[in-house]
Amino acid sequence: MKKLFALLLFCHVAFGVKHSLKYFLTATSGVPNFPEFAAAVVLDEAQVGYCDSIRTAEPKQDWVRKFIKDNPQHLEWHINQCSGNQQFFRANIDGLMERLNQTGGAHILQRMNGCEWDDETGDIRGFNQYGYDGEDFIALDLQTLTWIAPKPQAFITKLRWDTEKARLQFNKNFYIHECPKSLKMYVHYRKSFLQRTDLPSVSLLQKTASSPVTCHATGFYPDRADLSWTKDGEELHEDVDKGEILPNHDGSFQMSVDLNISSIAPEDWKRYRCVFQLSGVKDDIRTKLDKAAIRTNRGFPAGAVIGGVVVLLLLALCIAGLFIWRKKYNGTQQHKNSCPAFTFKADIYKNISSKL
Repeated sequence: MKKLFALLLFCHVAFGVKHSLKYFLTATSGVPNFPEFAAAVVLDEAQVGYCDSIRTAEPKQDWVRKFIKDNPQHLEWHINQCSGNQQFFRANIDGLMERLNQTGGAHILQRMNGCEWDDETGDIRGFNQYGYDGEDFIALDLQTLTWIAPKPQAFITKLRWDTEKARLQFNKNFYIHECPKSLKMYVHYRKSFLQRTDLPSVSLLQKTASSPVTCHATGFYPDRADLSWTKDGEELHEDVDKGEILPNHDGSFQMSVDLNISSIAPEDWKRYRCVFQLSGVKDDIRTKLDKAAIRTNRGFPAGAVIGGVVVLLLLALCIAGLFIWRKKYNGTQQHKNSCPAFTFKADIYKNISSKL
């Protein structure tokens, strides 16, 4: 069984991975306790940057901080982009409210744009679309270089934007060439920063004396790994609950696997091991089931958990409108997986400078 797993694990290395660079911009009016403007940058579903109408642009992961330290001009670029986009979105949400005869209430204007890249096939897909109050407003069709207006209220915008040929060509070049170029650069930079020779941290956790024992591994990269419980060297499948591999805020990954110990006699604990295997690393991490090594609620590093929750809440606030938008999404390929993205290089402000 172990040999079969190893074969499957290393075969997985050859499989392609779809990477994405996403930029999510949100402007609000009449929404209490939320910034009038917020932007979140997401690389492969992990938040890497953030700014809003209160805070200036700031990186959210260690590798991004290192990247900016090596390339300080990018931080200044982001600060300028945050300011420029904020002015654009503020003006446009006011303009839309006036066009739609909305004098009050809560309103949300969003832009989702970016690109995806399959590192096996080389396929690239770009996207750029706007939403207003939870519904699609206007989206760019890169095949025809025209704008799609699913709502009559957006038809005025479509007519205006379809005549801006230079801007359309800029969009095409940005989403087909510049955005993927930056995406590849970030993926490679992150990989070189995170892919280290030291193995991750593996801990045994338990909520109460009668709860399952959780084996938790964190800080590994890439996400091609396995975590399992064994008895006398044989992998267990019964009384075991394996969780999914999840991203950490720093770009590394974590996973856990639970072992139901209710039927295990105390004298048999020494026969059990938690085994962590990382693709490309020769040595496994084997942790013996030992009461002395188990960390309970009292000893659990709550600060680290709270810190992770805060990061997730920030991202959740930024993308809350996205889920409202998508719940009415009809599943067409045009809008599938559409999400925001950004690049350090291209002048995105040109891409959004036209009035809605």
